[in-house]
Amino acid sequence: MKSMNLEQISMVMDKFEQQFEDIDVQTESMENSIGGVVAQSVPQDQVDMLMLQVADEAGLEVNHQLGLNSIVPKESTQLNEEEHVALNERLAKLRNS
Repeated sequence: MKSMNLEQISMVMDKFEQQFEDIDVQTESMENSIGGVVAQSVPQDQVDMLMLQVADEAGLEVNHQLGLNSIVPKESTQLNEEEHVALNERLAKLRNS
């Protein structure tokens, strides 16, 4: 114990603590930067659709977990020609009434 210089030990410990804090700040900064780049490079809708595709293949139900209940496949919103003609005829009849 007598051979240890308490001043030097204290200085080394202070320097270590400062370096450790600097590394923490640098690490946090890099994590934020990398996270921002990754989030910007992949659109969220593509991620959600990929997750749905994988879940479909695995037979899982994840729509409610992802909050995607409102997603409607594009095919279901398109009317075939007969439906389109029938709706136009109904509209014309309603306008003439």
